[in-house]
Amino acid sequence: MDGSSAEVAMVKRAKTVLTVAAISGSLRRASANAGLIRASAKMCEESIPGLQIDHVDISHLPLLNTDLENVDGKAFPAAVEDFRDRVRGADCFLFASPEYNYSISGPLKNALDWGSRPPNVWAERAGAIVSASGKSGGKRSAYHIRQVGVFLDIHFINKPEGFVSANHPQSKFDDHGNLVDPETGELLRKVLLSLQAFALRLLHGNSAANSGQGS
Repeated sequence: MDGSSAEVAMVKRAKTVLTVAAISGSLRRASANAGLIRASAKMCEESIPGLQIDHVDISHLPLLNTDLENVDGKAFPAAVEDFRDRVRGADCFLFASPEYNYSISGPLKNALDWGSRPPNVWAERAGAIVSASGKSGGKRSAYHIRQVGVFLDIHFINKPEGFVSANHPQSKFDDHGNLVDPETGELLRKVLLSLQAFALRLLHGNSAANSGQGS
């Protein structure tokens, strides 16, 4: 292993604060899914040491069109490049998305696709999915995100499953999309702790594997 790879491995082993790129699949101002991300950020600041949320806005991304690539000497449009940089710089991912027509929301699928353009910026990191949706809690959407994640090489936690029936039997969010339900908050905490533990295992495992290559 060369010196630069060894240095990266050492940084990963020593890392104590993980950055979570958190993406809402809903662009609505009062989105409950964006509310889950805000609640996650507050929770990490107050009571989950070593985890910080970077809420990545995807509302400015153009629809995927490869004609927009390699224009005027730029690999990607500025908004796409900024998005890819933030994804690339994250240690793990949190997707909060509603279920649209039994599947992934259009904005989130567009973001996943932009990040997958060569070189894929999603690979080899942990991810978690939460969803505030109808009575199903967004299960079908989450399973489709996991399916896409197989190709993108995102490693999702299996438990707990963060499915939230946003308005059944009563609303768990206020009129601004802020989480107000303690039980859902506790589920969210468990998801975040599981993501943190799994992300650390992956980072340490990759570091150990890289170190072994030079032995």
